[in-house]
Amino acid sequence: MLSIGVLGVGELTEKVVIGLRRGGFTGRVLLSPRNQARAEQLGKVWACEVMADNQEVVDGADLLLLGVRPDAVEGLCRDIQLKPGQPLVSLVAGMTLKDLARCFPQAQPVRAMLSYAAQINHSTVVVTPAGHVHEALLGTLGSLIVMDQEDAFELATVAACMNGWFYFFLNDLQQWFTEKGLTQAQARQLVMGNMQDCLASASHQPLVSMASMGDAIATPGTFTAAGLDVLRDKGAQQAWTTACDEVLERLRKKP
Repeated sequence: MLSIGVLGVGELTEKVVIGLRRGGFTGRVLLSPRNQARAEQLGKVWACEVMADNQEVVDGADLLLLGVRPDAVEGLCRDIQLKPGQPLVSLVAGMTLKDLARCFPQAQPVRAMLSYAAQINHSTVVVTPAGHVHEALLGTLGSLIVMDQEDAFELATVAACMNGWFYFFLNDLQQWFTEKGLTQAQARQLVMGNMQDCLASASHQPLVSMASMGDAIATPGTFTAAGLDVLRDKGAQQAWTTACDEVLERLRKKP
C-alpha cells in the first residue's frame, strides 16, 4: 500500500489530505511536525501520523507532497535526503521542475495545482508532467487536467488565483444585496445560486461559447444588457485581463 509523506502541513495540504481520505485512500499519511497543532488535529481526525522531523517523513513515504512556502524550500532541501527516484509532488506556486530538480536532485519532481475544494473532492487538479502514480492519487480530488508542457501548467496556475478572486467578487455582490435590505442568508443564496445556474448551463452546453450564452440573455433593450453596458464602460473586463497578465508575468519571471 502506498504511503504519503507531507512536507509542510498548511491550509492547502490539509485540504489535500482530507480529500484523499474522503476519496478512499487508506494508506499511511505521514505529517511533518511543522504547524504542530494543525498536524496533530489532522492526525487525530483523519488517521495520520505526525513524525518527529522531516527526514522521518521522507524515510517512511513512497510519495511526498511538498507544501511549504517558496522561501522555505531552500532550507528544507538542505535538511533532508530523498530516496533515489522518490516522487515529489510540489504544490509550491512558481517553482519550476528545474528548480525542484536542483533542490531535490534525487527526486522525481511533479508540479500540481488545485484548490481548497480538494477537501470535498471537487477541485480542478492540474499536474505536469504525466505519471500514473500521482495522476491516480490526485485524480480522486476532483477533475484532473494533465499538462504536457510546463508553460501550459504555468498558464493554468493563473486559474488558481482566479479561484481566490471569485470569493471576493461574490462577497461584493452579496454585500450589495444586504445593503439594499436582504438578509445575509438570502443574499448568499441568490449570489451562489445564480453562479451555480450559470456553471450548470455552461457545462450542459460544452459546444456553445459562453459569450453566445451571454448574448442570448443580454439581448438589446433588456435590463441585463443595460447592466452589461455599464460593466464594460467601467472597464470590468479589462481589470480581470490585467490581473491575469500580472500574475502570469510574475509566475514566468526568472530570478
